[in-house]
Amino acid sequence: MKIAFVIDQYSQGNNGTTMTVRRFAETLTAHGHEIIVICGKGSGNEKVYQTGEIHYIAFKNLIHKQGMIFAKYNKKIVEEAIKDCDVVHFLLPFGLEKKTKKLCDKLNIPTTSAFHCQPQNISSTAHLGKSKFVNWILFRYFRRFYNKFNDIHCPSIMIRDELIKHKYKSNLHVISNGITDYFHKIDAVRPEFLKDKICIVMTGRYSIEKRQDLLINAVKNSKYENRIQLILCGQGPWQKKLEKLSKDLTNKPMMGFHTPEELRYILSYSDLYVHCSDAEIEGMACTEAFACGLVPIISDSKKSATGQFAITNESLFKAGDYLDLRDKIDYLLDNPQRKAELSRLYIEESKKYLIDNCVKQFEKEILEKAIKK
Repeated sequence: MKIAFVIDQYSQGNNGTTMTVRRFAETLTAHGHEIIVICGKGSGNEKVYQTGEIHYIAFKNLIHKQGMIFAKYNKKIVEEAIKDCDVVHFLLPFGLEKKTKKLCDKLNIPTTSAFHCQPQNISSTAHLGKSKFVNWILFRYFRRFYNKFNDIHCPSIMIRDELIKHKYKSNLHVISNGITDYFHKIDAVRPEFLKDKICIVMTGRYSIEKRQDLLINAVKNSKYENRIQLILCGQGPWQKKLEKLSKDLTNKPMMGFHTPEELRYILSYSDLYVHCSDAEIEGMACTEAFACGLVPIISDSKKSATGQFAITNESLFKAGDYLDLRDKIDYLLDNPQRKAELSRLYIEESKKYLIDNCVKQFEKEILEKAIKK
């Protein structure tokens, strides 16, 4: 098949949707398919068609800090890209995607979609993440686009159930975004300045709904506070807030965006992984962490699917409760044998989410089905 992915941002792997498309494109190529990408900004590859970026002057810095851009629509570029495609797959519900969908319908090119933008990712930026009304409005707004598709890829049961609740009429397919086998525990030598530290990692955008503040407050109240080194992998608009909140910690958190190579190294030498997010469509960063041997402690938020990865209650804490998170951290640090046992179990669990199997399911249930119609 010749498959096109349509996504606003493809130039940097600094958000989960972009990373998903990159992994899927690589795996589908390995399966013998031809992949092209239509985006606002891309990698410069000849199979990446760039339409340009819309510059919202007032919000440009905020949008970029979230790891996103909004793409322009260029009919000439898009038409050239899709003319020989067997199917076009859409990742987001914004301007480029809407107009490209209309063109595909006009040209009778089969289309499919995936739900990757949780309304809370947008509403939380305006400190309205817990507003049922605002999130309902966003679900309804997105629905106008998604109900034009026969099939939608849902990365988790949680988001599938949310779409059913909000009256999405398409066929909903639950398929994990998957992780590559690149993420596995390696023999990583811990840096000298961390030799006597307890390293706790969290990966995710610095944004209010990701709740890194809970982890910082949990560490402040931990009996291991003076030994804990937080490693907050990411970037985003909440960075200054997190730096201010953590100024009283004995060890200043290590913050910054990391390449996959750097991230695998960090995950392999660290002691625990924590995922505090209030809202998450799947949370593959957590899976990458336990594939590298880290025992995760995950928020049980009803709007986050990441809790599905917990294989024991020792890996779950009450959403929004930093004292419960502290207790779970201290318990695992107090019980190294149990932590080692769970580490082995989680490495085995991670094999269920290897991307090759996920992509095969995606091909059969969504792409092939669309083409046959």
